[in-house]
Amino acid sequence: MIEFLLPGLKSLQNPHPLVVHFPIAFLLGAVFLYLLSVAVRREGVARSAFACLLLGAVSALVATGTGLYAEEGVMVARSVRAALLEPHKSWMLAATGLSVVLALWAGWRRPMPQKGRVIFLILLAILGAVLAKGADYGGRMVYEYNAGGSACPQPIELNKP
Repeated sequence: MIEFLLPGLKSLQNPHPLVVHFPIAFLLGAVFLYLLSVAVRREGVARSAFACLLLGAVSALVATGTGLYAEEGVMVARSVRAALLEPHKSWMLAATGLSVVLALWAGWRRPMPQKGRVIFLILLAILGAVLAKGADYGGRMVYEYNAGGSACPQPIELNKP
């Protein structure tokens, strides 16, 4: 039944691509909404930001788990693994850890810390940058080296620095 509804699933090497977009969307949304909440001084916006941060941290843990599970089975050349997969893993582990710390901090001082707010916002901006950098490595693996499917012969050697 699932193959009838989602026939593209049979082309996936692992479930990681199904979940990676949730933390990206939720965490970047949290960064935007927290900054907006400071600009417009609305508690409701801060509550929405907290909800995004919480959903982002939970979905980042899921994406990290599926990524670590899939790591050995990703069919890429050793050069691609060294140049893209390993940095992707490092950046995304950092993003996941930072998102969990910020979610716990925000949950403790719901919806946003009053004391240390500037540090919290700086760390959120850093989270956005770390997440974007890690996602870029992942996107390059998928779109330049076909790490997410079976459309091309594998492995594809690294051809760009």
